[in-house]
Amino acid sequence: MESEPTRGGTRWKRFAVVMVPSVAATAAIGVALAQGALAASFSVSGQDFKVTADKLDGTGFLQYGAYDVQHGGKNIPVAVSAFKSAKITNMCQSVVMPVPLVGNVTMRLQAGGNGTAVEAKNLYIDLDQLNADAQFNNINIGVAAGDQSKGPGMKGLPEHADPGGFAQEADSATLTGVKQTAWATSAGTFKLNGLSLRLLTGKQECY
Repeated sequence: MESEPTRGGTRWKRFAVVMVPSVAATAAIGVALAQGALAASFSVSGQDFKVTADKLDGTGFLQYGAYDVQHGGKNIPVAVSAFKSAKITNMCQSVVMPVPLVGNVTMRLQAGGNGTAVEAKNLYIDLDQLNADAQFNNINIGVAAGDQSKGPGMKGLPEHADPGGFAQEADSATLTGVKQTAWATSAGTFKLNGLSLRLLTGKQECY
C-alpha cells in the first residue's frame, strides 16, 4: 500500500525506516555545541554530521518521531532522542564543509577524554542513523509521545511532531561503541570538558 504524503511532503513510509529497526538502533547520543536555552524548533542546515563516543550514560530517556525542516523547506524525517542528563566519554564530532577554491574541509570536535566526560542536561538529538550496544532500564515501548513520564518531555511547539505518536521511554540508558549520523542537537547545558576543535583539509571524519 502506498504511503500518503503528509504536511510538507514527508512520507511516513520513509519515516518508518528510521523508527522501526530496533530500540538500540534508534537510541542516541547528543553531540553538538549547546544551543543555550532549549530550542523548540529551528531550520537545519543541508549537512548532517557524524559522531562517535566510547560510552554514553543517560538518565530520563525519551524517543519519538518528528521531522526537521531544512533551510529552503525540505523535510527530513528524524528520531528525536532526549535525555534529562547524560555523560559522554571520548566524544568525536565531525562535519565536512566544501570551501570554494580550497575543497573539502573537515571541522572536527573532540571532548570528554582523560577521565573528564562531556556533561549535558535536557539534551535533544535529531538523528537518522545510529549503531551502538545499548542497555535500557525500566523501558516502556509504545507510549504516546505527549504522555511520557520518564524523559524531559517533547521540545514543544512549533515542533514538527505528533503528541499522540509512537514513543519509547526508560529510566536510564547506557550506550557503548557509538557511531551515529545526526541533523541537529539542542541542550539546556552542554559542558565540553577537554575541548579540542580543529579544521582539517579533506575528509577526515570521526568514522
